[in-house]
Amino acid sequence: MASSAWLLIALPAIGALVLLVGGRRTNAWGHLLGILTIVASFAYGIALFFDSGSSQIQEAKLFTWIDVNALTVDFGLRLDPLSITFVLLITGVGSLIHIYSVGYMADDDGRRRFFGYLNLFVAAMLILVLGNSFVTLYLGWEGVGLASYLLIGWYQNRPSAATAAKKAFLMNRVGDVGLAVAIFLLFKNLGTTQYTEVFARVGELSPATVTAIAILLLLGACGKSGQFPLQAWLPDAMEGPTPVSALIHAATMVTAGVYLIARANPLYNLTADGRLVVVVIGAITLLIGCIIGCAYDDIKKVLAYSTVSQIGYMILAVGLGPFGYALGIMHLVAHGFFKAGLFLGAGSVMHAMKDEVDMRRYGGLWRIMPVTFGTFLLGYLALIGIPPFSGFFTKDAIIAAAFGQEGWRAWVFGGAALLGAGLTAFYMTRLVLMTFFGKQRWKELKAEDGSDFHPHEAKSVMTVPMIILAIGSIGAGFFFTSGDRFVNWLAPSLQPLQEVEHGVLSHGTIQILVIGLSVLGVLLAWLIVGRKDVPVVKPARVSAVVRAARADLYGNALNEALVARPGTWLARALVYVDNKGVDGMVNGIAASLGGSSGRLRRLQTGFVRSYALSMLASGILVIAALLMVRFS
Repeated sequence: MASSAWLLIALPAIGALVLLVGGRRTNAWGHLLGILTIVASFAYGIALFFDSGSSQIQEAKLFTWIDVNALTVDFGLRLDPLSITFVLLITGVGSLIHIYSVGYMADDDGRRRFFGYLNLFVAAMLILVLGNSFVTLYLGWEGVGLASYLLIGWYQNRPSAATAAKKAFLMNRVGDVGLAVAIFLLFKNLGTTQYTEVFARVGELSPATVTAIAILLLLGACGKSGQFPLQAWLPDAMEGPTPVSALIHAATMVTAGVYLIARANPLYNLTADGRLVVVVIGAITLLIGCIIGCAYDDIKKVLAYSTVSQIGYMILAVGLGPFGYALGIMHLVAHGFFKAGLFLGAGSVMHAMKDEVDMRRYGGLWRIMPVTFGTFLLGYLALIGIPPFSGFFTKDAIIAAAFGQEGWRAWVFGGAALLGAGLTAFYMTRLVLMTFFGKQRWKELKAEDGSDFHPHEAKSVMTVPMIILAIGSIGAGFFFTSGDRFVNWLAPSLQPLQEVEHGVLSHGTIQILVIGLSVLGVLLAWLIVGRKDVPVVKPARVSAVVRAARADLYGNALNEALVARPGTWLARALVYVDNKGVDGMVNGIAASLGGSSGRLRRLQTGFVRSYALSMLASGILVIAALLMVRFS
């Protein structure tokens, strides 16, 4: 079935084309077409999953895309357990988000165009995960970047949305440079970018080259997946509509970096230094996301930093090499269920609260929105890792693998992952308490338009996808880990999982510590937030840690100081050099020639006597010069 797998991409791509080119005549049924194409792609993905040969690696060449001298790139598809897993996640969760968007965007005049952008996004993501070469992956990589720019900046009348879209686009370009240079190095040294040929010949690369390529690929992953030091764009991306946040942060764009490292596992297996850098970045990022998430009051930004942290867990896992590739993908899939459900739940709350995002203005919503509360609660329990929910099984396995490293690495990386579990329980419990419990603070407040708040449960077109995702939050983790079925399924793509033989802590001890820290985080949040009324205005007198967290741990200031401002100065300096130096020299030469020719032109008077005199003077000068040479 590999030869017809192009339909997976073609269906949403055709939907995007019709919706974006068809114009207003598609307004009435455009959203239905968007849903139909994604659901059809999901159905075909299921058929591929159950195909008897889908557990093996299959490739299908569609056409020769680039053929220039030594560079030949075939546009083809690679079907294997890893790509099929991502296809099902992208189209499955994407279908639910599409259905949810029908209700969420019902009053938006551009709903048809919105669905066109969603379809474009999904099509680009499918190219990314199905391509059979690094160049094809790069095509989908850039397509996802374009579609995310359009979706994040959807509310074009908001300067903040335009700024967030531009910020996401530019920061992703930084990572894209790393990915592009890595592809250049592969072609220079191996003469190919096709996965099959690259992975078969990675042994020909020198250790230094392999490490350089691994770090450059990681730079690309950091940009797309919002990892340190390129994480600042991701929380600002919350300016887009909530379905966009769910699509970007749960099942598609931010998982691309994890996919890239997992896909390039034969390269990373050859460089211990490259894997160490990956693990360090993952550990730093998961802690950054947790710490900042504890201080924010914006419900979507708390979930955004939760995504930063959870992707950090996945990056840490795939950085562990054969001990963690499958564990990272397993957590990625489980995360797709519960994080999409949490974002859709947050969107339901915002929809009921007139797009208010400040949790300090919520309170006591569980009685009014029981379905939203129930589904959100299940996603919350899965995220903080309470058994038997999915996050417990997948995140616990990553923490155990981190503690299975040798020497100091076990305590540093395992300790970071363990601390992250406790902090996650704290900030997510704080979110749940401030939103659904306590005093109904919204009764005493006014919306931005001056009207009263009248929260209500969402329509069924929005709640049904939330319920389905909540079911996945309950059972996905156990299903994946039971009997190692998911790990074994991924083995042809990621190599068999290597079990940790002698960790510094036993698996049972780690489970007790994870559950204990999670419970401690829940208890601390209840003591700080749950036992007393939440002030509507956030306190101004806070500790230095809280101030730093509210300022994103100065990530934006750091990027501004190290990259943006020097870049601006460099651009201005180059403009000055160009204007005064290059253009000045060119203009000066032109002016000199013009002035000289003007002076010479004055000698051309048209009078014979003038020319005769010139000839006489020239002759005298020549004779004088010859005499001087003769008698010198």
